Amino acid sequence: MIIIELLQISRELLNRIREAGIRLEDTDYIDLYYEYCKVVDEGYKVSYAVAVLADRYRISERKVYMLLRKFRKHCNLGAV
Repeated sequence: MIIIELLQISRELLNRIREAGIRLEDTDYIDLYYEYCKVVDEGYKVSYAVAVLADRYRISERKVYMLLRKFRKHCNLGAV
């Protein structure tokens, strides 16, 4: 399969994802979100969880907070 074939098959889904404000790079941090939820549910403070995840994923704490805020937002896909 070549790239154009995969894009053709996935066009509608990719367009909806883009319209929802989701970037392809966001998939790199899916596990980060679930790890955050697990750590906070275990009773750790949010700031501790963010610091640990920032270190583990080699990103800034600010980026972790931004990702958490983004992943919690509801999708607004208009006529869907």
